[in-house]
Amino acid sequence: MMFMGGHGVKRLISMFGFACLAWAAGGDLERANKLYNITEFQQSLEVLQAVPNKDAAVYELMGRNYYGLGDFRKATEALDHSAVLAPGNSTVYLWLGRAYGRRAETSSIITAPGLANKARQFFEKAAQLNPANLDAQSDLFEYYLEAPGFVGGGFDKAAATAARIARISPSDGYWAQARLAEKRKEFGSAEAHLRRAVEIAPQQVGRLIDLARLLTKRGRYQEADLSLAKAEQIAPNSPGVMFAKADLYIKGNRNLGVARELLKRYLNSALTPEDPPRADAEKLLKQVQGS
Repeated sequence: MMFMGGHGVKRLISMFGFACLAWAAGGDLERANKLYNITEFQQSLEVLQAVPNKDAAVYELMGRNYYGLGDFRKATEALDHSAVLAPGNSTVYLWLGRAYGRRAETSSIITAPGLANKARQFFEKAAQLNPANLDAQSDLFEYYLEAPGFVGGGFDKAAATAARIARISPSDGYWAQARLAEKRKEFGSAEAHLRRAVEIAPQQVGRLIDLARLLTKRGRYQEADLSLAKAEQIAPNSPGVMFAKADLYIKGNRNLGVARELLKRYLNSALTPEDPPRADAEKLLKQVQGS
């Protein structure tokens, strides 16, 4: 029978230790993900900060938590670490683009252009790494559509990205065409595209909300309400629908008492990171408080 020497025993103990650390980190990451998914960003972050050997997934989730907390500088720092460890991960670059975009929106006129260019570069990288990443293509489209030319925006780029979106999801392709048409003040065309999006994806609540939003802008409140009612039928008690309905009532300066109650319900709902931030609902509530 052969026995291990001292070095062999040490090597075995070391390997066992690393396996335990990996198992512990995996458990912590799962727990942190659960907290993140119910918007407990600070608690999720505390779990992740205690992980001794942080990998790309830990840094990515840390970045998304910082983003959820509105600390966009720390979000970019954590996501930068993740990108170094996982340079081929499209989702990491998407979140880097989002975080730099929010930094650009909240920074000075001097620093904003540089931050905006970084956001664009990361959105482009995310879309390049995974052309089928619909979120990356959609965020890149929005950037091209909204950003001025001196930081890389432009309708031609947006139109080309809209075509790529359509190949991934026809419904989202019509949404992108509607956004382009609206920007060009071609409102009839925008409405036609949105109605087509609803037609081919009738259970997609977001498209019904998009249509209601356009109709509200055009002062066609009765039709907007019909679209919102359909969304409510598909997703009863959906926090996203509650928020959208309150937001559109406020934008139309109507049903403000109903909007106030919807926002209170929203703030008491179980939210996910996909829902509008609580801070946005609180801001809207202040607008209608006392109305």
